[in-house]
Amino acid sequence: MPAMARKAGSDTGVFPPRPQGQLIWAHAADPDRIPALVQIAYRAEAQRPGLHMLLTHVDPRDTPDHLPGHVIPLVIPRDTPAESHEFLAHWRPDVGIWHTGHLRPALLAAARQAQVPMILVDAVEEAFAEPRLPWHRRTERAAITTFETICVNSANTGRRLARIGADPAQIEVTGRLQEGGAALPCNEETRTDMAETLATRPLWLAAMVEPDEFPTVIEAHRQAIRAAHRLMLILVPRRPEDGDDMAASLREQGMRFIRWSDGGYPEETTQVLVADTYGEMGLWYRLSPVTFMGSSLTSGHGGRDPFEPAALGSAILYGPNVSRHLQAYSRFARAGAARIVRDASTLSAAVLRLNAPDQAAIMAQAAWEVATEGAEVTDMVLERLEEILDRRAKTHAGP
Repeated sequence: MPAMARKAGSDTGVFPPRPQGQLIWAHAADPDRIPALVQIAYRAEAQRPGLHMLLTHVDPRDTPDHLPGHVIPLVIPRDTPAESHEFLAHWRPDVGIWHTGHLRPALLAAARQAQVPMILVDAVEEAFAEPRLPWHRRTERAAITTFETICVNSANTGRRLARIGADPAQIEVTGRLQEGGAALPCNEETRTDMAETLATRPLWLAAMVEPDEFPTVIEAHRQAIRAAHRLMLILVPRRPEDGDDMAASLREQGMRFIRWSDGGYPEETTQVLVADTYGEMGLWYRLSPVTFMGSSLTSGHGGRDPFEPAALGSAILYGPNVSRHLQAYSRFARAGAARIVRDASTLSAAVLRLNAPDQAAIMAQAAWEVATEGAEVTDMVLERLEEILDRRAKTHAGP
């Protein structure tokens, strides 16, 4: 195994080893756009098995849930020449994708010196504020010339980048990348068995539930089953180890439950299925027409990625504390694909309303449309990545 890199003098700490083979470096300047880069990672690896992506972002709290194994999350180093050169010397990316804007001149200068081909995608006007100081204009002009392809979300953005110094011939107005849509996997045999077992049961899913919001979720379920006594809750703790305390509380409250980690299957009288295992969210999203995305009712957790249930046909409910994914939830809400809830009463009412098949289907369709928006732009970026990676592979192979 390669030796660990030295500490970079930033909040990133020690770099993990670089994987073998080709590596895409993707930087998310805006944390709300991380899902778009994860989507690129899924599809690029499907085209080139063995490919890895280094996914950099600014805040360690922005690391997304359920990353595929070939994606390596990392906090980006500080924008100094020393840390930038050390970062690139360790990772040796074959191609770089810079998302949104908010350029880092020292890091991009180092990428230029290292001859890393760079693509700017989803460039937005607000990420390129007009600089007032002459030295600021010079550094931003140098940074923008690093990119060999520039994809902007509007003509106004393109004009602003041309004023900064981008070559107009390299600017394309493309709109947004697809933010989500890569469906989480599941065991198809298990899904079929569970679908048959639960065929006549109304269901809802509470995903990524934190211990401090667990009482609200259970109270909402208690209220709902007074009106729909056969309704079953699939409860996924944020951490599987929290399942012990949640199961103990359900037992004390007299709720009829089973634990998935114990190997049990729900029965006709089961009120709660505690899904306290790793790696099975794809199963639960597929089974549930309605998903409440947890880590959102109480403050301090920041919410969870709404594109996961959207890609698998589940209507979305969420609490008011979704700072980590605020733009994404706002888009889903504007499209009629998600509804906010604030307490046990509003959560219970929303679950009951959406268990009417037509209501859930309308929201799920709207969610899927949001999740798949931008697929054509993603296809174009993937084609460009393929061209660059093929070019790099030939260069490294030699004559």
